[in-house]
Parts: sequence; structure tokens; C-alpha cells
Amino acid sequence: MAQVEVTKRPTIGAKSGQLKRAVTPECRTSDKPRTMMSIILFSLVGFLATTGAADESEPLFVYPDVFNDPERDAFYYGTFPEDFKWSIATSSYQIEGAWNVADKGESIWDNFTHAGGNIANGDTGDVACDSYHKYKEDVQLIKSMGLSYYRFSLSWSRIFPDGTPASASEDGLRYYNALIDELLANGISPQVTLYHWDLPQALEDRGGFLSDEFPQWFEDYADYCFEKFGDRAKFWITFNEPWAAIAGYGEGNFAPGNHGLEVDVYTSGHNLLLGHGRAYQKYDKVYQTEQKGQIGIALSSDFIEPFDRSDPRDMVAADTVLMCYLGYFANPIFKTGDYPAFIKEKIASTSEEQGFSKSLLPEFSRDQKDMLRGSSDFFGLNHYTTTYARDSDNFEVDVNLTASPYGELGVISWQDPNWPASHSVWLYSVPWGLRRLINWISTEYGEDIPIYITENGISTEDADDLSDEMRVNYHTAYINELLKAINIDKCNVRGYTAWSLMDNFEWASGYTERFGLHYVDFTDDDRPRTAKDSARAYAEIVFDNGFPNSSLRKISFSQWLIW
Repeated sequence: MAQVEVTKRPTIGAKSGQLKRAVTPECRTSDKPRTMMSIILFSLVGFLATTGAADESEPLFVYPDVFNDPERDAFYYGTFPEDFKWSIATSSYQIEGAWNVADKGESIWDNFTHAGGNIANGDTGDVACDSYHKYKEDVQLIKSMGLSYYRFSLSWSRIFPDGTPASASEDGLRYYNALIDELLANGISPQVTLYHWDLPQALEDRGGFLSDEFPQWFEDYADYCFEKFGDRAKFWITFNEPWAAIAGYGEGNFAPGNHGLEVDVYTSGHNLLLGHGRAYQKYDKVYQTEQKGQIGIALSSDFIEPFDRSDPRDMVAADTVLMCYLGYFANPIFKTGDYPAFIKEKIASTSEEQGFSKSLLPEFSRDQKDMLRGSSDFFGLNHYTTTYARDSDNFEVDVNLTASPYGELGVISWQDPNWPASHSVWLYSVPWGLRRLINWISTEYGEDIPIYITENGISTEDADDLSDEMRVNYHTAYINELLKAINIDKCNVRGYTAWSLMDNFEWASGYTERFGLHYVDFTDDDRPRTAKDSARAYAEIVFDNGFPNSSLRKISFSQWLIW
């Protein structure tokens, strides 16, 4: 197991990253007029005056060929708040393996992968990274990077094999107690996700997310976890990425693989929100006073960039998509206790057109709205990429772009193929999107709500290559944009979590896409882990708590940034 040594400042090889000046300042990806918003978001004059750039006439860029607007993309020097939380993440099904060890119950992903034909190369998570047996090694990887937090998820079917408290597993309890204790013994605080998509198959057989009983099932499960682990775990996430959690009830490309009706998507999402609300309420009323932890939810969203910020129609189009995707789950929790009004109106109108006597979107009772409103102590955000949006009546961009209508919202959305690509078709590196999304959330849901980046990362191909310059550049650029959001925009961001600790089972893509900062050899029964350049680069950033003034980085900074 190759680790990163952080008893002193980590040293990074010369290929670990590239921070360069643009060839020509005029070479930009867009000639759209600058707006007052962009000027407010980032003042180059302020940047040069406060950060001590080496050459004020030539700002530096991570992606000089595509993102080189001095007002938006210039590299920013500074450090994060002293109490900033640096973390890294995994999830149970993606790394644990041991799918049938002891009395563990079958999960929907066990069932989905074993059915065949659903996963690239017929891959499964039966062994995955074998973290069930190798968790102590994993903890040492985290410690070696200098991290003080680790986000992982619990396997519901490992804790409750049939999904209910009556089946509580001694082995499941033992395993997660051992993991938590090992983390704490090494100075690492657990950040625990209750649900990262692996529902017990026994509950799916009873209706799963479509059952009216689901909120109670989830509350019972959460209650047990709070009771057994909450004395040591002080940071809880109820659900990871609700849209992906219920994807198996609509498109069917995720477990349980049900190609459902539109109403199934609405029903499953509705029950997820009620389960979240009940779990939050349980923790708040029963455990918070004694355990003194915090609990929230991790929502996912691209940033949606208006193609032309000077065109009000595109501004509305982008905001519509953000509210429809992110606001669908965020509004009930962080704002009104209910879905966005325009979504309710749109679904009601469509339902009527389809001949239904009432809207297919379930309604929350007054008590349920009261329960949901404010049911998160923080805004957990999983963010990876950015997408353009344009009003469909105003769509005149290159017809060779892959453009797709966003439902019936009158919006066209697409990604620019000139942006730095990954090995995932949906993921392009667009660092400035993170900063803009954080500002959007702060404006929409309030400046006081703490924001945690609960996932951020990029995929590379399935290859034995430890020199992952693409990932080094990605994390460097995105973390730098996060720093701007905190120090310049004064956004209330409290922590950053990189995805992922190591290569793992990447859902329908199997092992064909690698997001890990550590390489895992899946052809070796021992599943050895080896640090990639990105692990060392991230450790360097964590050690420095950001990007100190260039004059202060005489030794280490030049070792991994090519000028």
C-alpha cells in the first residue's frame, strides 16, 4: 500500500500539475459581453492588489487554452479559514465488497448487478475494493493525506438485513463500530451518510421508495444508527443525491432498474423527502442535545450557465433549470417546505392535459411542510460540472453540438466540447461553475446556511497510470474557485470533500471509469492501493490550507506547479 507521507510538507512530482499563463489574453472561449454580475464576482484589480501575484501583467491560469478570462479565471492566492474541513469520500456499495458475508442482506445493487446486462463488462460490487476487510488500510491512506474528516456511507442491508430493526445484525454493528473507532484513533472525524443508493432488496420487494411505509422504514433505520454511532459520529447526511437515489424508478438505468411511469418518479422523490424530514426530526428531538452533532442532506447539481448573460431569456432559462433540478429538493428543505410553485403548476397542468383528475405530484400536508422546512443544518452540495442553457426560441448555436431539450421547459441545454473532458461523457472540467453555483445557492437560500462541498471529482480511463495530471488540474482549479467564493464573495462555505479516496465500482459503468486519488488494482485479489499524483497534490493543498501567497511557497510550490 503506497501512501502519502505528511509528517512534513508533501512533495509533488513535476508532472503533478500545470499552472500557466495564457498564450494571449484575447484567447477566450466566449466573446459575450461582460455583465455587472461577473464584475462583482471577481475584480482583477482586487486580485492583484491582495494576492501578490508574481507578475501583475500576466495572471496565471490552470486551463490557459480555454479558461483565460483575467476577471474570472486568474489563479487566486490565499488560504481557507482555520477551521475549514478537508475531507474525502466513498460509499458502501462502491468499496466494501463482502456482499454476502455473515448475515448481510441483499441490496438492490446486489440484485441489479447479478441480474446481468445492466453493468459495463458485467461488473459487480461483490468484492469491489474489499474495504470490509481492508478498512484499516483505508484509514491510513486518509491519515497519510493529512485529512481530518472522512465521508463514508452505511450499508442499510448490512445493518438491517431485511431492512427492519427486527433483523439488526451484530456483524454490521461490529463493522461500523470498528471503522468509526479506527478513524477516531487516527484523528479523523467520521462524516456518515445514511443512504447512498443501496436499499435492502427486502424493502424493495415491499414497494421500496414507492411504498407509503418508506418514510417510517427510513426513520427506524436512522434512529438505530443515531443510537449506536451518534456518540462518536457528529456529522450526518440522510440521503446522497436524491435524483440518483430514485433514478431506478424512472429511467431504470440504476437499481432497482424499474422503467417506471412519471408518477413513480414523483412518488419516490416525495417519500424520500418525507423520510429525510422524519430522520432530521428524530435526531433533532431525541439525540441532538446530548450528542451535539449536525445533520443534513447532500444534493447534486451542475451549474447552469446562461449562454448569453446579456439576454434576459437565457438568464430565465438557466434559472429555470437550476430551480427544476436543484430547487426541486432544496426548496422544501431550505425555503418553503414545498416544491417550487412553477413546478407544481407545470405538473398540475400536464396532469390535466393527460386526463388525470388531479396532479400526479403528491401534496405535502401542513404538518409535513412544517417538518420539512429548515430540516437541514447545512447545505451539502455534490458538484462536478457545468452546462449551458438557452431559451429554446433563441437557440442558434452550432448545430454540431449535442443539444438536448430540458423536458417541456422551453430550454435547450448542452456542454461545450471544447471544455476539458473526462472519461465520463457527462463530465467536463469547468471550474468557474462551482463558484457561480455557490453564489446562486447563497442568494437563493440565504447567506447564513453553511455550505459543504460533499463531493467533487473527475474520472479518468481504466488504466494503470499514477500520473493523473487531469485530476490534479481539476482539483486545483475547483478548490481555487472555492477559495474565491469564500474570500472574495464571502460565501459561507465550511468544507470540501474530494471524490474519491480510491478507484471503485462506478455504478452502471462498473470499473471502466476511475475517480480515485488512489489506484486500485482490481485484477489482484488483495486489491492493493497506490497513491496517484492527485493524492499528493491534494495533500499539499490541505497541508497549506489553500494556496498561500507565491512568495511564501519558495520550496514546495515550485515543485508541483509548472510556471
